[in-house]
Amino acid sequence: MKKIKIVTDSSCNMDYELAEKLGIHIVSLSVMIDDIIYKDMDLTGQKFMEMMSQSHALPKTSQPPIGEFVELYDELGQDGSEVLSIHMNEILSGTVSAARQAAQITKTNVTVIDSKFTDQALAFQVVKAAEMAEAGSTMAEILAELEKVKENTLLYIGVASLDNLVKGGRISRATGILSNIFNIRVVMQLLDSELVTQAKGRGAKAFNKWFAEMKESISHLNQVKKIGLTHADGLATAEAFATSLKELFPAAEITIREANSIIATHTGSGAFAIMIYSE
Repeated sequence: MKKIKIVTDSSCNMDYELAEKLGIHIVSLSVMIDDIIYKDMDLTGQKFMEMMSQSHALPKTSQPPIGEFVELYDELGQDGSEVLSIHMNEILSGTVSAARQAAQITKTNVTVIDSKFTDQALAFQVVKAAEMAEAGSTMAEILAELEKVKENTLLYIGVASLDNLVKGGRISRATGILSNIFNIRVVMQLLDSELVTQAKGRGAKAFNKWFAEMKESISHLNQVKKIGLTHADGLATAEAFATSLKELFPAAEITIREANSIIATHTGSGAFAIMIYSE
C-alpha cells in the first residue's frame, strides 16, 4: 500500500521499540575504536563510555555509506511508497549530505531534510512525522508541521572537559589546555548552523549557575510538551535537572537517555544535553 515511510539516522536518540512500533527506519552511523569498527546502534551508551575510556586514541565516527541509503530507499519504495528522510544537523555530520546524494540515485521518491538538531531533539521531529504519516497526512502537511516543531525546539549542550573536542579537532589545543587547567565547564546552544557558547565557568557550580539562568529564560514558555535530557556518564546531573524542570513544567513528558557513541565521542564524559519542545 502506498504511504509515507520515515527514515532517520542513529544520532536520533529514541527508544528502538517505539521506533519499531511507529515504523521508523534507522540507518546506523559507525564508530571506530582502536581500529575496530562498530555500528553505533550496537553499542549502549554505558558500554561505549567504558570502551572509550580504555581506548588508546579518541574513537572516530563515520556517516553511513551512500549505498546503504540507496538500498533502504529502494526497498521502502517497492510498494510505491514515498520516503521522508530526517537527519542530524549538517554542521555535525555529513549524514544528511549522503542521504541527499542517495535520494538522487534511488528509484523511490525521497524527500530529505536537515532537522537542524540531533539526539532527542531530532527524535521530536521524527516521532511527529511518523505519527502524522500513520494518520494519513500528506508530505506537504508533515513538512509544514516539522517546521513548527523545529522553530519551537531548544537544544543546550554542557561539556565538562574539552579534551575530546581538542582531540577531534573541534577547538584548538591551546584553548583546551587553558580550559582544563582552570577546570572550565562550557555550555553551548545549537542554533541552526552553529554552536553558540552560552556560559563558561569553573567547576561544577558553573553548570548549576547556567541552569538556574536558563530556567528563568524559558519560564515563559507555554505548553511545553517534551523535555529530553541526555547524559554521557552523568546520570546524577541529568536527574537533578529533570526534577527541577518537572516542577517548572509539570505537564511535560520528560525522558532521560544515555548519549550514543556519535555524540559522546565529541563531548566526552560528564557532558549533558537538554532539549525542550513546546507548542
